[in-house]
Amino acid sequence: MLRMTLALAILSLPHCGKDETLASYGASGATWQLHSINDQPLGAPVTLQIDGDGKLSGIAPCNSYTATVSVPYPWFEIKDLTATRASCALLEAEGTYFAALLAMTQSEVSGSTLILRTDAGSEMVFKAVE
Repeated sequence: MLRMTLALAILSLPHCGKDETLASYGASGATWQLHSINDQPLGAPVTLQIDGDGKLSGIAPCNSYTATVSVPYPWFEIKDLTATRASCALLEAEGTYFAALLAMTQSEVSGSTLILRTDAGSEMVFKAVE
């Protein structure tokens, strides 16, 4: 019985690994404010938060939104993006933001800066709100 218990414990070790998502590399617990998309300000306030479970949420120019991020750092992939459906004068800016966010494939956390990138070099830069 002891051998079987020991064998099961050893077999389960790979499933006890460290959290390797963006949240565990410093993005969790902060509110990130969009600074720019491809070095250009969006012209509307946008926030993003990532919790320890890979849940992403925020406020876009018109609507609140949620999504999940579950790929290992430094990769970035949004799944299950949902947003409320309010209309406002900044709906075009919101569409630009969501399109850019969905295109991002890499992430980097450096102090109070979060950078999301595509393989082609497009970037979204967020700054931590203090």
